[in-house]
Amino acid sequence: MKGKRGRFLGKLKSISTITTLKQGLVFHENTINQHSKTPTISSEIKNQESLENRLLLVDLEEKCPPGGNDTVILYTTSLRGIRKTFEDCNTIRFLLGSFRVLYDERDVSMHMEFREELWRTLGGRVIPPRLFIKGRHVGGVDEVVEFHEQGKLVDLLDGIPKSPATGPCKGCGGMRFVLCSSCNGSRKVVLEEVGESDSPLPVRCVNCNENGLVKCAICF
Repeated sequence: MKGKRGRFLGKLKSISTITTLKQGLVFHENTINQHSKTPTISSEIKNQESLENRLLLVDLEEKCPPGGNDTVILYTTSLRGIRKTFEDCNTIRFLLGSFRVLYDERDVSMHMEFREELWRTLGGRVIPPRLFIKGRHVGGVDEVVEFHEQGKLVDLLDGIPKSPATGPCKGCGGMRFVLCSSCNGSRKVVLEEVGESDSPLPVRCVNCNENGLVKCAICF
């Protein structure tokens, strides 16, 4: 009787061991499945975020300055009269430079036509800096910095050619304008004498802007 009882207890222990082992295998398998699904969910989230970033440019206000369909245009000012405005221009310039993208900087203080161009594009008297990417108005320094902090500025600049320049332009030193060779920056030229009694008359130079400057042939 004791022998039968011992064999019976032995079978119970064996069954209990097998059951415990099966439960352990099932738990292990569920754990592996849970961990294996996590990267898939994470990957889907990342893909969704990437899609949202790519669509972000389309969501921006469509305001295209001349020649800005497929380029980056930054309106700035080099005047230091208002310190914050000058520093804001430098901030955006620094960010674009850090991405080494090719962009067209238009200094409204160097060329009045740039100022009029900016006002026509935005429909009002706005002050720089103002950034445009592929015909879309990104905004001023607050908007640009916010996009950068969110990691979205790099997505907005996707597809923009890299700048080949390794230093300032050799023609203008990075100013993008040079003195007019016709009037040497004076904005005045002398007409040729019409007759013996006529004296030379200074007239307004038609080759330069209001500052006696012309666009750098290398930069533009």
